[in-house]
Amino acid sequence: MKYWLMKSEPDEFSIDDLQRVKVEPWCGIRNYQARNFIRDELQIGDAILFYHSSCKTPGVVGTARVVGEAKADTTAWDPESPYFDPKSSPESPRWFQLDIGFERQFARTVSLKEIKADSQLGHMYLVQKGARLSVQPVTEQEWQRILLLAGEKL
Repeated sequence: MKYWLMKSEPDEFSIDDLQRVKVEPWCGIRNYQARNFIRDELQIGDAILFYHSSCKTPGVVGTARVVGEAKADTTAWDPESPYFDPKSSPESPRWFQLDIGFERQFARTVSLKEIKADSQLGHMYLVQKGARLSVQPVTEQEWQRILLLAGEKL
């Protein structure tokens, strides 16, 4: 099992939305490195830190799991979709998605400010200069530290 952090803007799709629908296709990723993680590395059962970005208090708000294998992201083929990519096709998909399932919502947000201030999280990809990926790897130690800061059982 691997550990990941996935970012979502809560105005677009929040941890509350994931809790309500239970399983959601994680689609619309249009960054090649994040796409490669989805296509090549994320596996069913991998653990996800669910992160709210572009909001008043950005931070980790809960956890999820990968519950479906990577497959072509069909939003790339829909001209009405904001994620449309005319260079992608069913015969030669350029972008990929996978299903994630709700696991738990934290009682409190582990804020980006708090993460940056924690000496045990100083090497986390999230806090590196220029790190903006919406899908990024997390070490097991970082995973455990975030859960501890959230007041969750390990």
